[in-house]
Amino acid sequence: MVDIARPASVKRQKKIRRILYAVGALVVIGAITVGVMRLQPAAPGVDRATVWIDTVKRGPMTRQVRGSGTLVPEDIRWIPATTQGRVERIVLRPGATVNTDTVILELNSPDVQQAAKDAELAYQSAKAAYENRKAELESQLLSQMSDVATIESNFKQATLTLEANEELYKSGLISELQLKQYRGNAEELKNRLAVAQKRLEISRAGMQSQLAPQEAEVNLRRAAHELSLRKLDDLRVKAGMTGVLQTVAVERGAQVAPGTNLVRVADPTNLKAELRIAETQTKDIRIGQAAEVDTRNGVVKGHVSRMDPSSTNGTVGVDVILDGELPPGSRPDLSVDGTVLLEKLDNVINVGRPAFGQEESTISLFKLTPTGEAHRVNVKLGKASVNTIEIKEGLQPGDQVILSDMSTYDQFDRIQLK
Repeated sequence: MVDIARPASVKRQKKIRRILYAVGALVVIGAITVGVMRLQPAAPGVDRATVWIDTVKRGPMTRQVRGSGTLVPEDIRWIPATTQGRVERIVLRPGATVNTDTVILELNSPDVQQAAKDAELAYQSAKAAYENRKAELESQLLSQMSDVATIESNFKQATLTLEANEELYKSGLISELQLKQYRGNAEELKNRLAVAQKRLEISRAGMQSQLAPQEAEVNLRRAAHELSLRKLDDLRVKAGMTGVLQTVAVERGAQVAPGTNLVRVADPTNLKAELRIAETQTKDIRIGQAAEVDTRNGVVKGHVSRMDPSSTNGTVGVDVILDGELPPGSRPDLSVDGTVLLEKLDNVINVGRPAFGQEESTISLFKLTPTGEAHRVNVKLGKASVNTIEIKEGLQPGDQVILSDMSTYDQFDRIQLK
């Protein structure tokens, strides 16, 4: 075969095509690179069944705060020891029903028993001294009364004698001197009678004042005796009220001093709830607000009666007086849950309370789209309740949002629900 030489123009055209192919390939590669760079990272997939989704709505919202606590009696009485002694016998144990005069335990105190005997003897001695003095004064008074009666009788006799002798004097049977003697005798007896009567009146009036020291001594000894009897009776420790014995704080043989709390009695029919509520949720709680207490055997309505002035371990104590009847099985120290109703808001946008996010703050939530994705949006929260919270900005009624803890997806702005 013989090789045929190609024209130079054909070689040039072939070279141009190669250049064009190379430029086109470079353009295509660049375009693909730019497109890939502009692509968003793939959204992570999340199982719909594992997240809590709620729908934003508009309407009334009741603000509440919740706390746990126990039922405690409103009427509680600690019975202290009034004197020093030793626990001789424990008659009743906690759980027993008691009334005012029920004896719970008995104490033994030889000092108190001896003091009671000494006080009784001193009282009897003071009474005897009073009676003796009274009898003495009454005897003196009777003697004076007898003297007055004698003088009065003599005076009457002298008066009759004077009257008779005056008639004799008029008849000239006796002398004037004799008549004057009769008159003097009658006048003397009259004066003696007046003095005796005055003395009797003074003695009668002064009898009470003369008996006053002895009477005061009797009253003093009687008071001491009664006090010793009370102390003796207090050795038999009584409930002092109707209720249930809750605590016996001592054991048999224990030595107790005055003021030592021995037993505690409470009225189980009059209970209140003592709740512990997080201090961040108590700023809107006010005395008198309505409340509900769940005893796990029924819900009882009540109202807030008291709040602790300070917090303890991040919680504040709130007392709730129960207005309704307690369900069966309610007893002191029973664990309960309480809810305080703060206020009712009308026509507000609200949604279930997210896992994270306090009231009056801004958080980010994943809002669902019709394509099955959820996009992160900023949401401004308002007032909060136990299970719901007000939405001020960022969501509209009908929007669906994920309320679960999504902190593991903080680096993503969207997720894909499966």
